Amino acid sequence: MKQVKALALFSGGLDSILAARVIMEQDIEVEAIQFVTPFFNYEVLEDIEAHKVRMLEKYGISVHVEDISDGYLQLLHNPDHGFGKNFNPCIDCKIMMFTRAKALLEERGASFLISGEVLGQRPMSQRRDTMNVIERDSGTRSLLLRPLCAQLMKETEAELQGWVDRSKLLRMSGRGRSAQIALAAQFGITDYPTPAGGCILADPILSRRIKQLYSEDSVLIAAQINVLDVRVLLVGRQLMLPGGGWLIIGRDEKDNNRLLKLAQPEDGVLLMEDWPGPAAILKKTAGYLDDQARERDLQIAASLVVRYGRKLPAESKTREVTCTLGNVRRIIEAGPMEGDAFKAWVMQ
Repeated sequence: MKQVKALALFSGGLDSILAARVIMEQDIEVEAIQFVTPFFNYEVLEDIEAHKVRMLEKYGISVHVEDISDGYLQLLHNPDHGFGKNFNPCIDCKIMMFTRAKALLEERGASFLISGEVLGQRPMSQRRDTMNVIERDSGTRSLLLRPLCAQLMKETEAELQGWVDRSKLLRMSGRGRSAQIALAAQFGITDYPTPAGGCILADPILSRRIKQLYSEDSVLIAAQINVLDVRVLLVGRQLMLPGGGWLIIGRDEKDNNRLLKLAQPEDGVLLMEDWPGPAAILKKTAGYLDDQARERDLQIAASLVVRYGRKLPAESKTREVTCTLGNVRRIIEAGPMEGDAFKAWVMQ
C-alpha cells in the first residue's frame, strides 16, 4: 500500500516543527512547505539548499521553499479581513498560504494539509471563529488537520479515512508554551526558535514604516511597490527629505553592505570613498517631477552622509561624497549638516 503523504504549513517555529513530527510518528510522509515574503522567512532565500539540509538534520523534516512575495505585496493593498493591531493581515495571510498549499497537493503527491496552529494561541487568527473563516475561504475545511489541537476540533478527512489515528493527536489550547516544550523534549528537540520575532508586519515600529509606504501620501506609487522597496525599509535611518525624497542612511558596516545590495538602478547611491562614514540611498530619483527639488535633496543627502561619518579634522570643512545615479557618477562637495532640524524628517 502506498504511504500516505501530507503537506505541512511550516514557519520554522516550534509549533510547526511539532505538528510535522506528530504526524510523522504515524508513519505518514510529511513534506513541509515554507512560504517566504519580505516580512517573514526571507533570509531563507539566501541559501535555500543549506536551509533544507539544516531543517532535515535538526528536525528530520524535508522542506520545500516557495517565495510568494509578489502576491503578498498586492494583498497588503486591501485585505478582505482587515488588519490586526499593527499592519498585519493575519487572516488573509493564512487564507493565501492555505490556498496555495492546497493547490500544491496534487503536484507534490499529497492527500491532506497540516498546520501547527493551536486553538486560542493568537488573538486574531487562531480563534475558533477565524479558524473556520480561514478554512472556508481557502477551501481547506476537510483537508486541513491541526495535530496540536485536533481533539478540540471537528474530524477531518485524514481522520475519517483512517490515515491518521485521532487518539494520538493532541488537545493543546491557549497561549502557554509548557505543553509544546514538553513535547519537544519527548522528540529530543532542544534547539528551536523562540516565540519572539516572527512577522515584521506585527512589529509595532517596523510595521508603521510599511503602512506609510502603502498610504495615500507615500513617496512611491503604491502599485509599483516591489520587494526591494520593502526590504530597504528595514535598514538604517529612514528620512523624508523636504523635496519629497526618501533617504536611507546606514548605521553601521552591516547596514551599509545591505543598502548597497538593495540599491536599484533608479536610486541614488551616496558614500565617501576616502573617509569612514555611512552609505546612503536616495530612492527613486527618476520619480522627481522637479529637477531642482531632486538636486536640493541630493545636496542634503550628501551633507547628512558627512555628518554621520567620522568627525572631520579641524582643518577640513567639507568632504567629497560620491553620488552614483544609474551609470552616472559625480562628486558632491559637502560639509556636515549642522543643527538638529533634520531630525524632524526622520520616519518613525
